[in-house]
Amino acid sequence: MRPTLRAIGLTAATATALVSASLTVLPAHAATAAQSATQAAAAAQPATRTVTVHLDGKTFHVQLHKPSGVVWMHGHHAKRGSTGSTADSNYTVYPPTTSTGGLQYGGGPLETSPTVYLDFWGSQWDSDANGVQSYMQNLFGGLGASGDTWSTVTSQYTDGNGASPTFNGAVLGGSWTDDGSAAPAAPSQADIAAEADNAAAHFGVSGPNVDIYVMSPSGSQPDGFPNAGFCAWHNWDGNVAYTNMPYVLDAGSSCGANSVQNQLDGFSIVGGHEYAEAATDPEPSSGYVDSNGEEIGDLCAWDNDQTVSLATGTFAMQPLYSNKDNGCVFSSQ
Repeated sequence: MRPTLRAIGLTAATATALVSASLTVLPAHAATAAQSATQAAAAAQPATRTVTVHLDGKTFHVQLHKPSGVVWMHGHHAKRGSTGSTADSNYTVYPPTTSTGGLQYGGGPLETSPTVYLDFWGSQWDSDANGVQSYMQNLFGGLGASGDTWSTVTSQYTDGNGASPTFNGAVLGGSWTDDGSAAPAAPSQADIAAEADNAAAHFGVSGPNVDIYVMSPSGSQPDGFPNAGFCAWHNWDGNVAYTNMPYVLDAGSSCGANSVQNQLDGFSIVGGHEYAEAATDPEPSSGYVDSNGEEIGDLCAWDNDQTVSLATGTFAMQPLYSNKDNGCVFSSQ
């Protein structure tokens, strides 16, 4: 599912886009006549635009697409283009559903060798009292490794050559704390995409098998979080797949805190959701989506979340949609 778009100027101190408008998430409650006009203007823009962003003395040229695989806050699932009782008549709110004709292949790439790179953005991460960094490193240090039957749910989905996501060891390719300066207080989508490319350059990687997690620090508001009503989303910037991963603990139970076993549950539930969706749809929406644009995680969001045991620990996770099983499952076995 995809949020509404609105054009804004980039105001973050560390990043200035050399365009008159950028894409970001519009909070569902914030529609006004002026914003409606802005939305109409945004809708007239090409589906993909390339913008130039200056970030910490570097220049990046990033593609902007509508965010995909949006994890809406717990208990709310916004569907664009419908009407309902919410303040914004462009949205309705309904519980997650697995009513679908199944995921269909769009002809694009899959992550046949998924590799996740964690980018802890900003000097704010030099102090991490909640242990988020080690938690995420352990999560992706266990996913893909021996004993992980959760990731392999994605292996049933194949590309045009018959290749599918395969797992021969931990998917964590590296972890970096980008602490040369503070992360922006309210980075836009373009800022986040530029930081993803910054991290990709640091790790020396590119291409559709690469998934950069831009981990924003506590107190920041990446792309309108938390007021925009989402917990995270993933996208493609023309160079790598990347995930906008806010500090979801700031949203409390709305993004999964203490929903299964501890306060960090949201990081693994939401982080796992985006990881599986990037594996099956790294360049949205050319991979696997259903007829409503839902991805492998969307169809099962906040649906009977449970613990999954990995070699590196036990983590709260959501199920994934399986065409083979016509429903949400926790294991490929």
